[in-house]
Amino acid sequence: MSTTPEPRPNIYALTWRLPIIFWQLVFFVGPVLFMVAMSFFLVKNYRMTEAFEFVNWGRMLTRGFFWDSYWYTVFIATVSTVCAMCIAFPAAFALAFRASESTRRWAIFLLIIPFFTSYLVRTFSWFVILSESGVVNAILGYVGLGPYTMLNTNFGTLVGYMTLTLPLVVILQTVTMANIDKNLIEAARNLGCSPLRTIWQVIIPLAKTGLIIAAIFCFILSFGDFVAPFYLGGSQEPTLPILILDTTKSGQQWPRAAVVAIMMMLTLFAIAFTGIALAYRKGKGAK
Repeated sequence: MSTTPEPRPNIYALTWRLPIIFWQLVFFVGPVLFMVAMSFFLVKNYRMTEAFEFVNWGRMLTRGFFWDSYWYTVFIATVSTVCAMCIAFPAAFALAFRASESTRRWAIFLLIIPFFTSYLVRTFSWFVILSESGVVNAILGYVGLGPYTMLNTNFGTLVGYMTLTLPLVVILQTVTMANIDKNLIEAARNLGCSPLRTIWQVIIPLAKTGLIIAAIFCFILSFGDFVAPFYLGGSQEPTLPILILDTTKSGQQWPRAAVVAIMMMLTLFAIAFTGIALAYRKGKGAK
């Protein structure tokens, strides 16, 4: 009887993978494991001491202020994601199906340009625009409206989130829809589909993977952002990143802040894996 030899590991491929594995271990896995361990430490006389106690977990997870911040962060990040996806879709649709190849390239380049500037600088620029004596209220004043308070509100927070995520969402949606086979769209129109029905039953299913990935990126960036809710939202309702800052300032409670950070990571992992599973799930009848 002949036995099939076991495949040998590809040393060449493994060699090229080692830098990525090493990078992940040093800069991701290592810090995460340390943060998990730190969540069991105790703070005595403003100094952390090694221990294995669940005091910090019990302290944070049984407090109403933590869950208020948690659900508010989930809510505002979800609203931001829905708004970004809805605002970006018409622009991405026009770039993918109405604009020429050259125009699309220039549009994507212009959408990348905001990332050349610090996000903090772009956020502070909204103070001039959204303040009660700012540009928006000045324009509204000409038609007899306002002034409206837009800073230190949920609206200000959402504007900051849009500043961070909207260009990226437009780019991802554009690239996704630009790769759709145009013959399928023409076939749908020849079969009598209206434009809206074509978008709903042809374009969106074909672009499902890219659209979900764009939504995941938007939610992750919004969920973990500190700048927008702190500076534009005024931290009236603290999000989890703001809660981490407040916790570290309160008696150097880094272990309790680690609990908040771990809960954020678990939430994001759950959202990301669920979204990716939906993005790559095959429809009924697909092989």
